[in-house]
Amino acid sequence: MGGDTITPPTSTTDEDLSSLEEQDFPQLPPQTPTFLGDEVEDSTTKEDNLMVLGEFDELGSRFSSAALDFEANRRRRHSAYREVLQSYDELRIRCENLNGAKSKILSYVPGAWIEKVGGLQLIDYDVPKTTSLILVGPKGSGKSSLVNRISRVFEEDKFVSERAQVSYTSVGDGTYFLQEYMIPKSSMSFCLYDTRSLSNDSSENTEILKRWLTKGVRHGDAVIRGSDSPSLRISMKCKARWNGFLTREIRRVSFVIFVVNAISVLKSMDSNDDSDMKYIQTIAEAFSCPYLSFKDDKPVVVVTHGDLLSLSDRARVRVHLGELLGIPPAKQIFDIPESCDPVTELTIIDMLRFSLEHADKNLPRKSWIMNKSHNHYIKVHTALLRGCILLLISLGIAIIVAYVYRVHMHHVRRAKPHAKPHIAFTHPEIDWQAIRHMWLG
Repeated sequence: MGGDTITPPTSTTDEDLSSLEEQDFPQLPPQTPTFLGDEVEDSTTKEDNLMVLGEFDELGSRFSSAALDFEANRRRRHSAYREVLQSYDELRIRCENLNGAKSKILSYVPGAWIEKVGGLQLIDYDVPKTTSLILVGPKGSGKSSLVNRISRVFEEDKFVSERAQVSYTSVGDGTYFLQEYMIPKSSMSFCLYDTRSLSNDSSENTEILKRWLTKGVRHGDAVIRGSDSPSLRISMKCKARWNGFLTREIRRVSFVIFVVNAISVLKSMDSNDDSDMKYIQTIAEAFSCPYLSFKDDKPVVVVTHGDLLSLSDRARVRVHLGELLGIPPAKQIFDIPESCDPVTELTIIDMLRFSLEHADKNLPRKSWIMNKSHNHYIKVHTALLRGCILLLISLGIAIIVAYVYRVHMHHVRRAKPHAKPHIAFTHPEIDWQAIRHMWLG
C-alpha cells in the first residue's frame, strides 16, 4: 500500500464521467443495414422477396434484442459509476461527524445491533463474548496493512508501531499463522483475524475456508495447504515449535472481510494476459464459496492500494467488482487506501459498522430456541413420554409386589403348611437391595 501523505480524492468532475464512457461504454453497435433497396429487381420473384425479408426481419430482431441488453447494461453501469463517485463526495461532507461515528464503534458490544425479529429477544441468541471478523484475500491484497490501518484509527497514539507484520516484497506468502487483533487493544468487543493469502487452487481455498467458517479460528494456528512444499512445511513446524502464544480458545467467525488489490483488479480489467486474468478469477471463485456467506449476506469487500490510482480508475474498479461479485459497489465495497486523512478513517468506520451490524444480524439462535416454533408439538410428546414412564414405574412396582408376595407365601407354606397366609413385607430373608438393584439396574 502507498505512503501516509496522500491527499483525499478530489471532487467528482465531468471528466471522470467522460473518461469512463470512453473506456467502459463504447458506442452502440450500428443499426441493422438495409439489405434491400426500395425497388426490387425484375428477376426476383415475389415469393423470394418475402422469404428474404423474413430472414432479415429475424436477424434484425436479434440485433435489436442485443442492442437493448447492451444499452440496459451500459445505463446500469453508468448509474453505478455515478453513485460511487457521489459516495466520495458524501464522505467528505460526513467527515464533520467523524468522532461521533467513531464513538459508535467504540461503544459496540456483541449483540448490541441485533435485529429482534420474529418475537425473539437478545437472550434467545447465542451471543459470543467477542465478535470475530476474518480477513480473506489473495496474495498481496494488503490484509496485514489493513489491520494496521484499522488499529491506528482507534489508537490515541498515531505513531504507535505496527501490530501486524507486513511483507516488504512479494517473496513468500506473508502471513502463515492466524493472528488475532483486538480492536482497540484494550477492548474485548470485536477482533480482526489476519489470515494466510488465498491459493491459486480453488479446491484448497474451499477446504480452508470451510474449516475456518464451520470449526472456527484460533490465534496462532498454522495454515498449511496441501500444495505446500516439504521445505515450507518443515519451516512452519519449526516456527510453530516456538509458538508460545497458541491459545485454547476457538472463536466462531462472525463475518468476513474480503480484501483485494485495486491495481491487480485494474490490470485484469484492461489486459488479455492469462496471468493478469488469473487474479480476478481467483477472487470470483473464492468469493462465491458458500461458506463465506451468512444466509443471504455476502462478505464486505475492501479495495486497497487505491491511493496509487486516479479517482476515475478507483471508481471503475469498484463498479467492475460489483458486477463480478453481485454486490452494490457504493454500499458494500469500500475503498480504503493507506492515507492518513478523515475520509479514509470514516471509510474504515463505515466498513466496520457494516460488518458488525451484519454479524449481529446473523447471530445463531440457541439450540433450545430452535424448538420454540414446535412448542406445542414438544409439549404433547413430553406428556406422552411422562405417561409412558409412569406406566412403566407402576408396572414395575406391581411386578415387585407380586414377586415379594410369592416369595413370602413360599416361606409360609414351608414353615406352616396349614397356617393362613400372612403378608409381611419385612421378611428378613428377602434381599430388598437386590430387588431394587434388579429393577433400577
